[in-house]
Amino acid sequence: MDHERVLRDVTVRLPTASTVPEACQWTVAALARHTPATAAVLLRVHDRLRCVAATGAWQVFSHVPATVDAPARHRPEPSVVRRVYASGVTAVVPDVTADPDYLPVRPDVTAELCVPVRDPAGRPIGVLDLQWSEPVPLAAWRETAELVADRLGGRIAALGGPPAESRSEKLLRHAAAFTAAPTDWDLMTAALAAARDVSALSAAVLVLTGRSGPRLGAPTDTPGELETRIRAELTEAGPAALDRVIDRAHRYGSAYTLGEAGHPPTEEYLPLTRAGARTLVAVPVGTPAAGGVLLVADEQRLRPDPTTVNLIELLAGQAWTCLDRLRTLARLREQASSDPLTGLRHTGPFGQRIATATPGRTALLAIDVDGFKDVNDTYGHQAGDRLLVGLARALEGALRQGDELYRTGGDEFVAVIEVSRPEEAVRIAERLTEAARRTGRTISVGIALPRPGESPERTLHRADQALYAVKRHGRDGVHLSAA
Repeated sequence: MDHERVLRDVTVRLPTASTVPEACQWTVAALARHTPATAAVLLRVHDRLRCVAATGAWQVFSHVPATVDAPARHRPEPSVVRRVYASGVTAVVPDVTADPDYLPVRPDVTAELCVPVRDPAGRPIGVLDLQWSEPVPLAAWRETAELVADRLGGRIAALGGPPAESRSEKLLRHAAAFTAAPTDWDLMTAALAAARDVSALSAAVLVLTGRSGPRLGAPTDTPGELETRIRAELTEAGPAALDRVIDRAHRYGSAYTLGEAGHPPTEEYLPLTRAGARTLVAVPVGTPAAGGVLLVADEQRLRPDPTTVNLIELLAGQAWTCLDRLRTLARLREQASSDPLTGLRHTGPFGQRIATATPGRTALLAIDVDGFKDVNDTYGHQAGDRLLVGLARALEGALRQGDELYRTGGDEFVAVIEVSRPEEAVRIAERLTEAARRTGRTISVGIALPRPGESPERTLHRADQALYAVKRHGRDGVHLSAA
């Protein structure tokens, strides 16, 4: 093999390449003329080593993760390519079956040579990878491949460096990340960061409708000055102004400025211009009744193009789908942990709560409705259900902020409250009995505070015993279990 000729072919052709992909493709094409090896050039694009050029093969890996920062269970398979990029050291693998990092491209591959592609400062920007299925003098090819990689790295630097991630690639990357967001807050901050990244504008704000009126969504993780000013102006403008912004977006669809001076904005967008926005993309999110609007802005007079707006629309649609899914899952979890009649939490969450009871501080109030069976027998189960719903609301209203009420049986409730001394629990229980009387019914309440080392089940049993003591003495009262 004339290695001087290989190097000469690459050196002559590279200066004529006008783009980085061209330079990479001509490099692997030149190598393919002199060796049957499978050749590929992978360059760092965002967080991955993306294949920019390759010779024909049964399988070419489109990309390889550049870093290993994922949790262990999600960590990608190791590879020779990633190892070389991370270390900057050439890997010569005479027997791929003996290297645990080898990723199979063809079943007949026997040897691999992977060399780093560096910029003029010596920093790795990618790799040149060669794989053979026949005996080959790897030492000679190592020297040639390293020289080829050096010349390729110089040409890539002269052309401006590795290709940037396209906006479509960014959109897909962010959309995939949305599906992993665990909470509404995480999803909203991810959507705003994605909108800034895809649009190349400096600020993004989400305005959402809600039961209590429109509100600003979560801020980005690193809000800039413009975003901070926009949020302040929209907050000061008030709910009516936010409603108008949302209504305009859903009435007329997505809109964007062209950055022209001398053309005043519509009234809805005056708060944004006061904040310093000179370029704006407004995209409706979700439905008019439950969605909102995504505002992406910049202080400079720029000219967003329709493609940019289309990408932001796609991004907003994906974010809304994921947000709706999170809310649906939250509703299902709430339904699974709540009593369908009264809306109170029931036995599952109650068991979790009392498991965290603090001895001497957490009081359990066992509550039973007096004469409930007579109501069902006399007036029917619908009347009994109405009684339970009304009583649940009355008891909730008599509790303090932070106190918790559970329905644990047909006419049985338990309140879990934090107190500084037992007498405080008795006062709360008496408030509950008074609230019940105002509904025309009476309740019996037994109280117990956990003892050190006592199981939650035992504490609840003592509260029930205190409740039975009230029943034995005429009902409609409160009894505190002995400490």
